[in-house]
Amino acid sequence: MTKESNKIAIPDEIIMGKIYLIRGKKVLLDKDLAELYGVETKQLKRAVRRNLTRFPEDFMFELNTNEFNDLRSQFGTSSWGGSRYLPMAFTEHGVLMLASVLNSDRAISVNIQIVRIFTRMREMLASHAEILHRLEKIEAKMGEHDDQILLIFEYLKQLEASKQQELEQKTRKRIGFKSSGNQED
Repeated sequence: MTKESNKIAIPDEIIMGKIYLIRGKKVLLDKDLAELYGVETKQLKRAVRRNLTRFPEDFMFELNTNEFNDLRSQFGTSSWGGSRYLPMAFTEHGVLMLASVLNSDRAISVNIQIVRIFTRMREMLASHAEILHRLEKIEAKMGEHDDQILLIFEYLKQLEASKQQELEQKTRKRIGFKSSGNQED
């Protein structure tokens, strides 16, 4: 790898913006990869078709018409041009395999960056899963506490009602027989 290829720096946000979730997999499309590698899409597709045995279904798949139309409707037709073929979608493993097929310094450099982004995304998802797990535990404890707090309030209401009843008993006017020494006027 030359020093010049190390200088190729594509902002991570641009690469992350080109990662789509299709068929439950995070993928990059052929036209986006070709743009990142600095080659034409047809050149990339030609290299892949010459080496199809390197790209099993879990590495690369071709979008079906519905998937393509869904994608196109999200971004508008103008950005897709007059593509005659359905796009190829490459998983992380497929992107790795592309480096060996294209074998240019730029492709290798961009692939390293893409793999690092996929790794960071996996780490972020793992940390988010841990955070969600912790929040669920806290929520469960709070749910138990909520029931206990409601019970405490219920006891306080009963205690208050009892005190109120006792106070009413003490302050009410007495009726009945009064002895001559205890008469109130």
